[in-house]
Amino acid sequence: MIHKLNTYIDHTDLSPDASTDDIVRLCEEAKEHHFAAVCVNPVWVKTAAQQLKGSDVAVCSVVGFPSGAHKSEVKVAEAQLALDEGADELDTVINIAALKAADHEGVRADIEPLAQLAHENGAILKVILEVALLSDEEIERASRWAAEFGADYIKTSTGMLKGENSGATVAAVELMRDSVDPQIGIKAAGGIRDRATAEAMIEAGATRLGTSSSISFIEED
Repeated sequence: MIHKLNTYIDHTDLSPDASTDDIVRLCEEAKEHHFAAVCVNPVWVKTAAQQLKGSDVAVCSVVGFPSGAHKSEVKVAEAQLALDEGADELDTVINIAALKAADHEGVRADIEPLAQLAHENGAILKVILEVALLSDEEIERASRWAAEFGADYIKTSTGMLKGENSGATVAAVELMRDSVDPQIGIKAAGGIRDRATAEAMIEAGATRLGTSSSISFIEED
């Protein structure tokens, strides 16, 4: 059994109908269990930052979510707003079309400005690959390029796709881990609903876990 599982978790609520009460509850749970971060939609960054002020829990905002099919300038503007309102971490969805076209400079233009902005503001950048849409070769390419262009973490999935293997898989996490240097973090997200799955992802190389089901299994520690 992996102990201190709480330190791996980004306690997440990316529901489009999440309420103020839902986000406050998310933050209270994160403080109680000392999770690594809460991950919320941009409209909730300010609320989360207020709720978590003085705690050891980071605030993470998604960017270009969930499709990644936003112009770079839009992603940068969204990221700047999130940072201004208190985000410590940014989870951005890669330009999937550019990646699949093997457009090196297009992917650079998508990620590099966000990495620079995050680092200038003392924040970290995680790049979501959406592995269910990618071949093994594309996962390897996405992982290498994201690291090359300044990502601190690479992340499996948005959790928004439906269907079999639509979220994180052990195979994808292993492939991502093997594709980048050890200092690059790996975040597994999507479909992590029990402790056994969470521990399997960590054993495969994940250093963060994104899940909305944290409370259901964290109390087993």
